[in-house]
Amino acid sequence: MVTQKQVKAAKVNVKAAQGGARRKRSMANMPASTRSALGRQGGALAGRTRTGGSSPMTRQELYEEAKQRNLPGRSKMSWDELARALGHR
Repeated sequence: MVTQKQVKAAKVNVKAAQGGARRKRSMANMPASTRSALGRQGGALAGRTRTGGSSPMTRQELYEEAKQRNLPGRSKMSWDELARALGHR
């Protein structure tokens, strides 16, 4: 059985955790413009910017190309597996 002291301590802990989560500027708490800017910056660093390059970069685009080439087992393949099977890596 839970005592009143334990209930009070739990409420204090929850309030402290919620306050810490609010103070932490995680991606979910940032404005949309900042989130998208950070996403573009991260994509540029990873070398995967979507600037209309000739090679498909998303898994969906790779899947569509694999479908056109009638590649067996494509539905169970990851992005990396599809890229390798199609010769993009």
